[in-house]
Amino acid sequence: MLSMIGLIGGLALLIILTMRGMNLLVAGPLCALVVAVLSGMPLFPQMVGEGEANFVGNYMAGFSGFVASWFPMFLLGAIFGKVMEDSGAADSVSKWVVEKLGIKQAVLAIVIACAILTYGGVSLFVVAFSVYPMAVSLFKQADLPRRFIPAALAFGSVTFTMTSAGSPEIQNWIPIEYMNTSPYAGWEVSLIVAVFMAVFGYWWLKRMINKALDKGERFESRKGDPEVENRPLPNPFMGLIPLVVVLVISFIFHDSLKQSALIIALLGGVVTTYLLNRKYFSNFGLAVSDGTLGALIAIANTAAVVGFGGVAKAVPAFETAVDIMTSIPGSPLIGGAIAVSVIAGLTGSASGGQAIALPILAPHYMDMGVNAEALHRTVAISSGALDSLPHNGYVVTTIRAICGESHSDAYGAVGALTVIVPLIGLALAIILFSLGFGV
Repeated sequence: MLSMIGLIGGLALLIILTMRGMNLLVAGPLCALVVAVLSGMPLFPQMVGEGEANFVGNYMAGFSGFVASWFPMFLLGAIFGKVMEDSGAADSVSKWVVEKLGIKQAVLAIVIACAILTYGGVSLFVVAFSVYPMAVSLFKQADLPRRFIPAALAFGSVTFTMTSAGSPEIQNWIPIEYMNTSPYAGWEVSLIVAVFMAVFGYWWLKRMINKALDKGERFESRKGDPEVENRPLPNPFMGLIPLVVVLVISFIFHDSLKQSALIIALLGGVVTTYLLNRKYFSNFGLAVSDGTLGALIAIANTAAVVGFGGVAKAVPAFETAVDIMTSIPGSPLIGGAIAVSVIAGLTGSASGGQAIALPILAPHYMDMGVNAEALHRTVAISSGALDSLPHNGYVVTTIRAICGESHSDAYGAVGALTVIVPLIGLALAIILFSLGFGV
């Protein structure tokens, strides 16, 4: 009983501290310590026999294990995003989409621009920073309430693209290691779910905006609003080619190299961006340096959460919780989806939720004979639902740091589109897989 209190209390404390702005590198181990102490776990390796559970050993094993497995992907992904940003390639693609669709389709233009960049492998944070100035300009010209800008950015980035089949985003690649699948696992169902989420989510976003307009809300300019830079930009097709290169290389090598194919794909994207757009760079070396620093921060924050999971999964309460979730009646996919989604939600990280849950859940379900492709796609989609609760790093950064909004004004729309829409999409995926579609 005390162990369960410690587990739930530690997770709740992690959410509270994160929402209050505490650094995850501090909050992660602190909350893991709460779990360990209330579960009676020894604190140091010297206090137990070799291989036995202890706070420091389990936390650092989870932390270092995640870094060892995923640092090359985080590094190259962050560098690719930065060189796309610094060369103007990301801006060029976004601007091209906006110009083609026009002011009347301002919201759709922002969503599509984010979707193209995200599905092409550009970091979610880079996408938000890159598209935001154009979003402000479009919302201003269309006289739309600016509090919906974070929702438009998030919807195009972390819903129907991030966890879909073929996506180079890490949330689609982590399951490969545990299920021996490919990034295209369950693509038939993934396509249906992605189209549903895109159409339904866009309809809902437009409905929310129209209701706000009916109430008299309009765009409010602010001092210091960003301007869309008029610097020379590469041809938009020169910006699209690196995105295509990432997708093509990952497709070619995914069978032979599994998740390591992402390393070659992202490296190919970096090289292609440089070769095609080198005369447009402001400072290529600085872009690589900034990308490297961003990768270190991103993987450290995620690893801090995974380290917390390394302690949590070693206490008795965690095994009890897993038994409950994996014993849910009906399709085994339901238990897996709930487990990953809940852990991702409590930790505020889709990739962290997968890294904590899959080492335990994947062997369990694979031994039961669950279809690996169905499980891969279900887990990927489920990780991108509850992870977008208010304490999620991307949500906090996008709403506050990038858009300058408050959670009270902007999160309602963000939560609807990045939590509820993916949950409905997840339910649709489970139903389709349970009916035998795509397996």
